[in-house]
Amino acid sequence: MNQALRPSHMDVSNTVDVTDPSAVSAAVRGILEACHPRYDFSGIDGLVADFSRLYAGDFPGFRACEIRYHDTQHVLDVTLAMARLLAGHEAEPGSAGPLGPELALAGIAAALFHDSGYIRRVRDNRHKNGAAYTRVHVSRGARFMADYLPQVNLGELVGVCTRIVQFTGYETDPRNLPVASDKERCLGALLGTADLIAQMADVDYLRKCHDHLYEEFEIGGFAGEYGSENHSGMVYRSRNHLLETTPEFIRTTIELRLERQFGGVYRCAGRFFGGRNFYMDAIFYNCRQLQALLSGAEPAVNSHFIP
Repeated sequence: MNQALRPSHMDVSNTVDVTDPSAVSAAVRGILEACHPRYDFSGIDGLVADFSRLYAGDFPGFRACEIRYHDTQHVLDVTLAMARLLAGHEAEPGSAGPLGPELALAGIAAALFHDSGYIRRVRDNRHKNGAAYTRVHVSRGARFMADYLPQVNLGELVGVCTRIVQFTGYETDPRNLPVASDKERCLGALLGTADLIAQMADVDYLRKCHDHLYEEFEIGGFAGEYGSENHSGMVYRSRNHLLETTPEFIRTTIELRLERQFGGVYRCAGRFFGGRNFYMDAIFYNCRQLQALLSGAEPAVNSHFIP
């Protein structure tokens, strides 16, 4: 896949429109039904529909998504990546063994609502933007799922979903997070990996970091004149400073987070695609583009690149 030619609304393989909930729902169901043909995954359609309502502001008691980085496209991209990682894992299970359809469904539910903690309630007048909850959005998302899943007759997923969503946060080394089993720890690693590789592989990643992620960090207290340190001890002084630190963030994320803390499960995507890992290809492409920009060199032609 030529990343320079990929439209901004398409996934890394240029086959799924990750701005279209119906397209992503169909793709995810197709992937999981191929892995577990005897299991009924029709509930995924309802989960995606409720996710769409939540982010559009049509879910009772909640406002629409107000942030532009951790938005609808991001979540759908993560959910698709999660399905692919699950399929790659089931094709060649590691020491944890096959995860099975029930945990696969829990993984998709957690992917869909992993960032629900950014969504403000209607009665919330404490903040003017959901990005203000950046530091605590993971725990807020867990609370949302604990309340929501029983309402759609999926109460049995609450325990696993509220535990594995913690793998998307940076508060604790994921290897130390409490889980119910080795299979659940593997599922959490897959979810944390999906969250990272989907956003870093986004063809618009660099512009979104510059324009939207910095804005979220500023509102959330990690950037700007009044910002305080994030999990890495960093305070982003400006949009350009955020970009300047991004190559090191990508390197550290791959070497520490993906490889060591999550056990290299990103390789499951390569197994899903039949050998080539489109996510890692896109991540390395984005990193090369950014390094070219920072060095003053001419980046490869890419209409999505920051001018």
